[in-house]
Order: sequence, then C-alpha cells, then structure tokens
Amino acid sequence: MAVGIAHPELHGERALIMEHRSKRLPGQPQFSRLRRKPEGSLKIAPKTAQLRGRYAGKQFPIFQTRAKREIIAAMRWLIRLGFLFAVLSPYSLIVAQATADRIGPITSALRVGQFDKALQLLQPELQLNPKNPQLWTLQGIAFSGKGDKREALAAFRHALGISSDYLPALEGAAQIEYESGDKDATALLQKILVVHPKDPTSHAMLAVLAYRRHDCGAAVQHFEQGGSLLDSQPGALEEYGDCLVKLKETEKAITIFSRALAQSESDSAVRYRLASVQLLAQRPKDAIATLQPLLEGSTTDADILELAASAYEADENTPEAVHILRQAIVSDPHNVNLYVDFANVSIDHQSYQVGVDMINAGLQTEPKAAPLYVARGILYVQLAQYDKAEADFEKADALDPPLAVGSAAEGLAAVQQNDPDRALRTLRAKLAKKPNDPFLLYLQAETLTQRGPDPGSAEFREALESAKKAISLRPSLGEARDILAKLYLSAGQNEAAIEQSRKALNTDPKDQAALYHLIQALRKSGRTESIPDLLKRMAELRREGTKEEAVRNRYKLVEEKSPGMEKPQP
Repeated sequence: MAVGIAHPELHGERALIMEHRSKRLPGQPQFSRLRRKPEGSLKIAPKTAQLRGRYAGKQFPIFQTRAKREIIAAMRWLIRLGFLFAVLSPYSLIVAQATADRIGPITSALRVGQFDKALQLLQPELQLNPKNPQLWTLQGIAFSGKGDKREALAAFRHALGISSDYLPALEGAAQIEYESGDKDATALLQKILVVHPKDPTSHAMLAVLAYRRHDCGAAVQHFEQGGSLLDSQPGALEEYGDCLVKLKETEKAITIFSRALAQSESDSAVRYRLASVQLLAQRPKDAIATLQPLLEGSTTDADILELAASAYEADENTPEAVHILRQAIVSDPHNVNLYVDFANVSIDHQSYQVGVDMINAGLQTEPKAAPLYVARGILYVQLAQYDKAEADFEKADALDPPLAVGSAAEGLAAVQQNDPDRALRTLRAKLAKKPNDPFLLYLQAETLTQRGPDPGSAEFREALESAKKAISLRPSLGEARDILAKLYLSAGQNEAAIEQSRKALNTDPKDQAALYHLIQALRKSGRTESIPDLLKRMAELRREGTKEEAVRNRYKLVEEKSPGMEKPQP
C-alpha cells in the first residue's frame, strides 16, 4: 500500500518535521550588505543648481550591496530526527510487522550516521518492496547524509513517483532543490502548502526564493506567513525589510529591521540598515540613536560615519554633521561620495568656498573622478565664477562621456548666468550627441521659454516639443511639466495646463511653480471654487520655504584650521 500524507498516523510525525525545520530555516543564507551608490550618481536639482542630498526622499540609496554572497549551509541530517521519525510512521496500516522489524536496523544506522550501512541494508528491502515510498525516502536520507545530493534527490523523486503527496519525500526534495537554488523548489514547496497552508518554514523558503527573483510582492506575503520563525533568522528578516522598503512600506520595514537587530545587536550591518530606513522615514533622531553604539565605539567605517553625518544634518545639528563627515574623509580619503556629501552641506549653508576647498582636497586623491568636477562646477556657479564652472563641466564630460549630469549642469550654469543665447548653443551641441537626455531637453525648453517666444512661433513649438519629449522619457520630471504648463497657459490651453500642473504636484506636492500655474489656469477657465484653498496652500509652502531658508543660514560653515584635523592623504 502506498503511503500518502492523508494517513492520520502521519500527523504527529508532521509536528516533529516542523520542529526540526523551524530550527534551521531555509539554509540560513548570508545576505548582502549595504553600499552607497557607485560613483557618478550625483543628481543636480533643476533651477537651483543644488546638489541633492542622497539621503533625501526617493534619492535615498538604501540597498546597494557591499558584497553579493549567499552561502547555503548543508543539511544537518544528524539532527533531522523529526524528519526521520515522520518517515517511520506506524506500520500497522502500511507494511507487515516483519518488514517493520527489518527496517529497524536501517533507522538505527541513520541515527548514528552510518549511512553506507543503511544503504546496504536498504537494497534487499527495496527489492522486496519496490513500491514503498518510505524505503525510497530513507534511501534519500542516507544519500543526503553522505553528501550525495544528486542520488538523494533521485530517491526522493522516486518516492514521489509512487505517492505524489508523500510529505516526507516532498520536504526532502524541496530542501535539496532549495539549497541548490533550483526553480523546482518553488513547485515542491507550493505542493506542501496545499496540504499545510500555514507551514511557516515552507512560507519562509518561498519568501527567500521570491526575494532572489526580485519579486518583493510575493516575498512579503510569504514572509508574513513565516511568523515568529523568522526571529531566529536575522538574514531572512533583513530580506523581508529590504522588500518592504522597495514597496515603500518604511514603517513596517523599521519594525522588521528592529526585530533583526534584536537578534544580532553586534551586527553593524543590521544596525546600519535600520538607521538607513529610519533616516529614509525622516526620523533622524532615531537613526542617530541606532548608530550611537557604533559611534561610541570609535568606528572608522566610512559608510557608517557618512550615514551618521547625514542623520545629524537632517536633525539640524550641522556642526556635528561636519565633524563626523570630516572623520569619514580622513578614514577613507579615496571615497568620492564623501566629498560630494560635503559639497551638499556647503551649498545648503551657502559656504561655497569651503566646499570648493574640500573638493580640491578630493581631487588631489582622485584626480579623475568626474563627479568631483561636477560638484565643484556647481559650487563655482554659486560663486559666479562661470568660466571655472564650465571648465569643470567640460572636464567631467571628458572623463566620463556617458555622464549626462555634467552636460546638464553646464547648460544650467549658462542659464543662471542670464545668457540664454549661450545656453541654447551649449544645449543644442550636447543634444546633438545625446538626443534622448530628458534633463537636457528640459533645459532646452526652459531656455527657449526664457526668451519669451510668441505662441505659434518656431521657438515656441520647439520649446513645447522639448518639454513633451523630456516628460515622455522621464514622467517624474516635474520641472519639465512646470515648463509645459507655462507654455500651455501662454497658448490659452488652460485644461492642458491644469492637467500638467496636477501631475507635477502628484510628483512633488511642494512644487510652488506647479501650484501657481494651477491657480492661474483654474482662474482663466472660470473654475474658481478651489482657488481659496490653493492660495492657502501656497502661503503655507512659502512660509515653510522661509523657515527652511532660516535653518540653512543658521549655521555658516567656517573652515577649521585646528591641528587636530588631519589632511587626507593620497
């Protein structure tokens, strides 16, 4: 008689299987660490020529990996007694007592790790009972104990060919397929869930497999079913948290990473991860508290120091942010991102020359880093040193031709110089090489609009098409939508202006240009009922802007000349 999971005698042994599986969730993979964006990821904020803080909003670089490594531990068969007991369900309904007596020596050999002996004893039994899935499953266990996963899988598959729903064989095959990363593991685990929908280990395994496929929607659903089993697996919790961040469920992610940290408080990578998400959720004080044990331990890890500096800056403690950022630069003087971060802080606090000086120090150690030239060029724009700015942007393009940021910033510098003709020549030359650069297209539309073309003129049509193409290439580019709404208003196309303004506000609710264009378009179209509320919203945004400006100006950077400040060495 074939053994299937429908037999009530198997239910007690099932609990033993789950007890074992819960002790060693899915191979205990080692998960990737955090890493900042690669060099060249600098973003230039349109219109303001300001380096965007890479820890702000959607630009936050949460989960770039430090190293890609997943080590699947071998199955520890000597402690899988629950699995073995499940195979040895009561024999009164399955095989004759004499057969059960002959199997006793086989199971004894397996328990003490005598796998070759167990295989020898199994041969005559399989000849007598070739349709017994238990015997084939015992053979699978023996081969697995020897490390022969290929033969073990064949034995488990043979058992499933006799009884497709025989649970011990399903779990044995699923475990091997999972550890080898085979896609068949998913199908086997799903078959287990058909019988046991709430099996936490199967859910956890499916979650990890979905994570590897970058299917965070499915992964999160299965992680949720893993329950408290995950608390003993910080690596799985980290993957769970990663997916929640990617799904923009940051508060849930904070809860999950906190659970992971509770299981491994000494793991600096988990602590870094939690602090990163806390900062993403605009909770800088919490991020600082999370990082404090590492800072008190005098860490020299530049990534940790950089994150701490960003948290202190977000918490409006610029002196501490600058102090820690300088420590990070001393610790890792070849890290281009650190110099760019310092330039960001310098721009925020209108300390442009201090930023230039620090970028100069960075260029001494990394003379071919294109992002440093872009950053210094933007600082020169703020200092009205336009020739130097353009030279830096040209140098950035020469070093890294695919880097569109340098080209865009050069055009932007010319626009800010109030020389639209020169800007237009520069932009057209760049667009001839990069016709599908959305930022350059936006800048061209803005430059043409600054010239005040009449609706219907060639320049007006060119500006309109440039803005439309920029949006088609990057729908989230709110600045291009602002220009398009302005052009539509000029042409009397109020409904089209309303549509573009609303879409820009969906991307950035604080976009004052979009709000202003929306008010204008609604008034011109006679739809004035919502204008009072929009005006209140505009006033509130302007008050917020004034407050933010005061915060930026509260602390003016002064270059430190103290002997305690070490100079970065190449």
